[in-house]
Amino acid sequence: MHYFEGGGVIGRFPLATSETYTNRSTNERVTTTEWHNIVVRNKGAEICEKYLKKGDKVYIEGRIKTRKWQDDQGNDRYTTEIQCTEFTFLTPKSDSDGGSGSGDQQQKNSPAQNQENTAKNDNFAGQSMAKEEEEDDLPF
Repeated sequence: MHYFEGGGVIGRFPLATSETYTNRSTNERVTTTEWHNIVVRNKGAEICEKYLKKGDKVYIEGRIKTRKWQDDQGNDRYTTEIQCTEFTFLTPKSDSDGGSGSGDQQQKNSPAQNQENTAKNDNFAGQSMAKEEEEDDLPF
């Protein structure tokens, strides 16, 4: 967390996404993990700091940004981050470390935003279900 003089806050944390599949040639289960740098601002950063714990599941929506900077030797370096615009905690309160919870905290702080997130998640799930139904209706 970084706090600015004007009251602004920026939080940064890593997020892992994993994919598991079975290698057809060896019949071995393979898991690949990709790490992403998440940047959250202002009230969202404070909520994440308070309620998000290591191992919790979270839905993140945002923009991908690549920044250029120079290291101590003057070499150009690049970092790619996800500038978080929406998030929803997915881990139930009872499953969260320490029991302090995370599940409904966004709703308490921003009901309209949570309803919007839920609607977006429902749309995403609906699109996924519709796609599966289309595939099931194939004639062969």
